[in-house]
Amino acid sequence: MKIHFVAADVSDAQSALTLLRERYRDAGPKDCDVIVALGGDGFMLQTLHEFLDCGRPIYGMNLGSVGFLMNEFREEALEERLAKAESAKIHPLSMRATNAQGTRQARAFNEVSLLRQTRQAAKIRILVDDKERTAELICDGVLVSTPAGSTAYNLSAHGPILPIDADLLALTPISAFRPRRWRGALLSHRARVRFEILEAAKRPVSAVADDLEVREVTSVDIAEDRSISVTMLFDAGHSLDERILAEQFVD
Repeated sequence: MKIHFVAADVSDAQSALTLLRERYRDAGPKDCDVIVALGGDGFMLQTLHEFLDCGRPIYGMNLGSVGFLMNEFREEALEERLAKAESAKIHPLSMRATNAQGTRQARAFNEVSLLRQTRQAAKIRILVDDKERTAELICDGVLVSTPAGSTAYNLSAHGPILPIDADLLALTPISAFRPRRWRGALLSHRARVRFEILEAAKRPVSAVADDLEVREVTSVDIAEDRSISVTMLFDAGHSLDERILAEQFVD
């Protein structure tokens, strides 16, 4: 099996990179069968974006903190682990964020989040498939999450955990003040979500797609992009499906 190794720019990951390249050799990104990413969940997201168009599956080994998207780091028997690994196909969100400077486009494998930039709460109008659903959400922010990202920021904001193969997106408010008891919505993966920022000059809002931030947005359009998919690999018995299910039974 031909492997290409990439690693986060931290000492533990760089040491592991040197060790694994000496043991297994590095075939390079063009000739490899699989990409092995060494780091944490943030580095895995970077790797997904960097190799979006290469068509190779990506297998992560955790040298970060949480490592929800990663496998346990072990030097031994890597080729055997890769041969037995279970796959999960994920699709990104597409974001179009507009501000006074124009429109920026980006993709997000976890979530697109809108966040207030100042001490004042944001005021946001929400439309789904061109129909107004919330005239004015007063909040710290709001996000749209994929199933793969539903256990990340979405869960911290008390959003629902989604099975990895669910054809759903989670729309979750962040510290909503009005409507006070609104907890968000589950949407079809085909839904088109539009956020319009009310009083944008007085209450500025930023939009974040994974690690790309656009400041002072006036509107943000979000939809899942099914034309793009990336395959992630997980050790047998520790699939992403299993991890997401187990997360719902944690004390």
